[in-house]
Amino acid sequence: MPRCRTGLHRPGFCLRLLLAAAIAAAYGCSSELPAVTSRFEAFGEQVDVSMLTVKPETADEAMELIRADFTQLERDLNTWTDGEMARVNRLLPSGEPFEAPVTLVPLILLSQRYAELTDNLFNPARGKLSALWGFNVAVPDGMRPPPDHAIKQLLDAAPTMADIEVDILTVRGRNPQLRLDFSGINQAYAIDLAIARMRELGIRNARVKTGSDLRAIGNRSGQPWRVSIPRGNGTGVFATLEINNDESVVTRATYDRNWLHDGVIYHYMLNPRTGRPVRDTQAVTVIHPEATLAAAAASALFVAGPDHWHGVAQALGLRYALLVDSDGIVHMNPALFDRLRLIDDNIPVELSSPLTMTNPSQRGAAQVSRQ
Repeated sequence: MPRCRTGLHRPGFCLRLLLAAAIAAAYGCSSELPAVTSRFEAFGEQVDVSMLTVKPETADEAMELIRADFTQLERDLNTWTDGEMARVNRLLPSGEPFEAPVTLVPLILLSQRYAELTDNLFNPARGKLSALWGFNVAVPDGMRPPPDHAIKQLLDAAPTMADIEVDILTVRGRNPQLRLDFSGINQAYAIDLAIARMRELGIRNARVKTGSDLRAIGNRSGQPWRVSIPRGNGTGVFATLEINNDESVVTRATYDRNWLHDGVIYHYMLNPRTGRPVRDTQAVTVIHPEATLAAAAASALFVAGPDHWHGVAQALGLRYALLVDSDGIVHMNPALFDRLRLIDDNIPVELSSPLTMTNPSQRGAAQVSRQ
């Protein structure tokens, strides 16, 4: 029977592991093993992990690794604290080379590729813009729209991920207005690492969810994992989706983070080309095997809006995506429509042309109009 090591797990998790071990022992040589679930906090969100057909000692080891990864990523990537990310953002504008944390470099490289494919609609280099609007803190308080001249100054500087040079762990910035903010993808990246950890340990049926990001592999006791797709305004469920073996479902929406000023809601989904919150999109949901790419894609499609989301999705090689516009109309490709079980038939749906299978590495940047 596994022992819960002091300081590594909460008592509730230890109790569940001990109970699971007792049940497993009762089964003897049976292949049937109980489900193991755990819950902890990271990045200001609750992280839910479920594992099926797994030995308790394996689940114990997996959870120890997953917690450690989330903890380190939160420490290194959090823009709300004076940690490693704050150090990186102090050094980037200087133009001098410096050593970045090992956790940061993969995200820089991934983001450079995603930014290229989306013509910088996904642009974590515009962290100063997020800070200007108050979204560099956990809970913006007493905020108001920034002055036009301050927005214009950042737009004129036009920092992008291409302004960053990477040589192994050495990083150098080439724009004095650079400030990285990976809050749009850091949780998704942590989920991908968690799934990789579990697979290394032989776990084949699992689900990890935090905030609006989710990834599931395998199945749930012989049945597909089922995911709810929220309405564009966040009130209730629009549809449900069954996961096909290994898929991530990521949603970006105006209701996630926002504040009110003079009767107007200002949300965190900023258009890097106008410097202001996007107004023609309520929500975007992307389904893709990798949660990190799905999160970057959801951000880019959100900015592209109802007129241009399809081109961006095509450039990224997506198979399934939907966008809810400001009028509540759901735009999606036919393949996704065929997979969804609609809960609310009253919501208008517009089907796009199909998303053809492409390899993003062979595609150029998405060609969308400048808004």
